[in-house]
Amino acid sequence: MERTPIPVLTVQTAPYEDQRPTGGGGLRRPTALFEGQRNYLPNFVQSLLSSVDLRDRQGCTMVVGSDGRYFSNTAIEIIVQMAAANGIGRLVIGQNGILSTPAVSCIIRKIKAAGGIILTASHSPGGPGGEFGVKFEVANGGPAPDIVSDKIYQISKTLEEYAICPDLRVDLSRLGRQEFDLENKFKPFRVEIVDSVDIYLNLLRSIFDFNAIRNLLTGPNQIKIRIDAMNGVMGPYVRRILCDELGAPANSAINCIPLEDFGGQPPDPNLTYATALLEAMRGGEYGFGAAFDADGDRYMILGQNGFFVNASDSLAIIAANLSCIPYFCQMGVRGFGRSMPTSTALDKVAKVMKVPVYETPAGWRYFSNLMDSGRCSLCGEESFGTGSDHLREKDGLWAVLVWLSILAARKQSVEEIVRDHWAKFGRHYYCRFDYEALEPRTAYFIMRDLEALITDKSFSHQQFAVGSSIYSVERTDSFEYVDPVDGTVTKRQGLRIIFSDASRLIFRMSASSHVRATLRIYAESYEKDPSQHNKEPQAVLSPLIAIALKISQIHERTGRKGPTVIT
Repeated sequence: MERTPIPVLTVQTAPYEDQRPTGGGGLRRPTALFEGQRNYLPNFVQSLLSSVDLRDRQGCTMVVGSDGRYFSNTAIEIIVQMAAANGIGRLVIGQNGILSTPAVSCIIRKIKAAGGIILTASHSPGGPGGEFGVKFEVANGGPAPDIVSDKIYQISKTLEEYAICPDLRVDLSRLGRQEFDLENKFKPFRVEIVDSVDIYLNLLRSIFDFNAIRNLLTGPNQIKIRIDAMNGVMGPYVRRILCDELGAPANSAINCIPLEDFGGQPPDPNLTYATALLEAMRGGEYGFGAAFDADGDRYMILGQNGFFVNASDSLAIIAANLSCIPYFCQMGVRGFGRSMPTSTALDKVAKVMKVPVYETPAGWRYFSNLMDSGRCSLCGEESFGTGSDHLREKDGLWAVLVWLSILAARKQSVEEIVRDHWAKFGRHYYCRFDYEALEPRTAYFIMRDLEALITDKSFSHQQFAVGSSIYSVERTDSFEYVDPVDGTVTKRQGLRIIFSDASRLIFRMSASSHVRATLRIYAESYEKDPSQHNKEPQAVLSPLIAIALKISQIHERTGRKGPTVIT
């Protein structure tokens, strides 16, 4: 019996002016906007698909996944219907729509897809009152570069119609291939529903010594671990890889069922929101703890008794211990990358290892060129994102397996490894202070006035006395990045004050928010003397923070008494 071809419709629409992707080709907005505003999602999806040249789009393969948040399944159905109508030949989708961001990157690279679409708003809250996002990955498995994001935005501003097959229905729960005949199309449109974990797990097997990790978790000197998936996408990955594959007891994993609202908490792996994990670790029963964000690209590490490893230290410690990972023993280490706000702890390791460090703006897309050109093997950001050239995305579970590999090889606790690292390289005291949900104009003017102040010649070599501490300004700038691969220049990526003792203050606006603004202040102070390594970071950094508050006047100009979040 012949199937009736599914009609392809052209729907008239009107453009939206606010669909400029933030870094990496992503559009993040309140869920209610996507759900309630007429054609808001179809408009952006059409702009995204149209950004791919027609000859590259016709018959190509793309990957689609989500972190499981509210509105994901509805959005996937629309994306499938529009991909078919726009000439995409095949979509590969995770079962039930679930794929972590690292898994999407992995599949794109494995099957040589033209790109991928990830439905996530990262660590932002889910549910009807939360946030939703659509993120575009390009053919190397990494976030869309700025030139692609700009193209999407330009298309969105003049969009008058979109193409869709509204009668096309896909069963996301059924593994395997589904084919659909479309009107005026010579070849059927294919959808392949794949296991969410399989392809990614096979990649990890080729990187790590799973036997060594398994022995750490099940052998005579085993450690107990506690892993919090925060009701995001990572639940199936944690259970399958850490429990089933590597032998960790099933009760090691908590909050492993992906929920549309992440259980009512922001899926943000830090000390503010991963409180259940922190309390469990403080009890002393577990030797290693980790948490993941909604889409699985960020992570947090805790040691016994709740010992916290900040993301910048984690990156540096991973770099110093890459010899524990078979992948790097085979591939070698060519260079490191870090975002500018990330502490300079990585630089100390690179100097000893005699490899270059590339300092980039915040945003993983800046690392892709470095890795594609063979310049960079390991990259990281202070926002709990770390990864290597095995993918073109940050990878939370990969980072956790690196840590477990280090524990297995060195036979030390998390705290012992960190303190040994400080003793060898010095400690970088570091904190980030987030002022969230600011009125955008207020935040803009604070940054504008601050830039004028610190770049004025009179500010250079100025001294600040705070208590018994004196800080002398050595240099200031508005950070500018020149890509060493293609020469692309990216300007105004944060304000830096570097003092004569190598302490740093950094001010930066976050690009992830839409309606409100987030202004971040970063403080860093280096201490070589091991006898001074046991202090509380905020106590050490309080003079620097006092300087930051004085020159920015952020409390006076916002009416705030302090930051929203401290990490």
